[in-house]
Amino acid sequence: MQMKKRLVIAIDGPSAVGKSTVSKMLANSLDYTYVDTGAMYRAVALRVEEEGIDTDDEASLARLCAEVDILFSMENGRLKVMLDGRDVTEAIRSPSISLLASSVSAKMAVRDALLKFQRRIGKNGGVIVEGRDIGTVVFPDADIKFYLDALPEERGKRRYKELIEKGENVDLKEVTRETVLRDRSDSTREYAPLKAAVDAIDIDSTHMSVQELADKMLKIIGELG
Repeated sequence: MQMKKRLVIAIDGPSAVGKSTVSKMLANSLDYTYVDTGAMYRAVALRVEEEGIDTDDEASLARLCAEVDILFSMENGRLKVMLDGRDVTEAIRSPSISLLASSVSAKMAVRDALLKFQRRIGKNGGVIVEGRDIGTVVFPDADIKFYLDALPEERGKRRYKELIEKGENVDLKEVTRETVLRDRSDSTREYAPLKAAVDAIDIDSTHMSVQELADKMLKIIGELG
């Protein structure tokens, strides 16, 4: 697809609506850089857990964010996350780290530190930036904003399937409960809550395959870009 200019495309929404998968597909189709902001918070959360830092200790959180080294790369269509020189791609996707990431990401010290990094990556356009506050806080002037959603039951099933495929022993009801709990926490936090930007394009992916979702979004991007 030929674009008139290199756009900043923001994709927000709760867990398991297809954000990560469709963002990678769009980035590949458009030859854009894919930025997974959620993975940044998860990586910080992993370090927080490893160091036993209290999530209310903002001074320690600020110190950690100043020291941490997070790098992304794409390998065979898969996002690889490196934390301080080690591959943590799988480690940051556990349910416990997901919940901790929600708590960590609510802290201003963490968000301020990662916000600067995220904006630096996207300042020249040509990026698909995925997260929970991209269109409202990180890139409020993004060229195109999407907000994806799906019914809680469907999101729980998707997350459960993802974890089962990774060989984890999980319970569907518990996975669904944790998914809803994290989204409720992110939606009600004081700083940069999860919500749709007023000018975002809302898409319900409950009954859509990822390919159908990608096709719909690419059509919209082509019309608006």
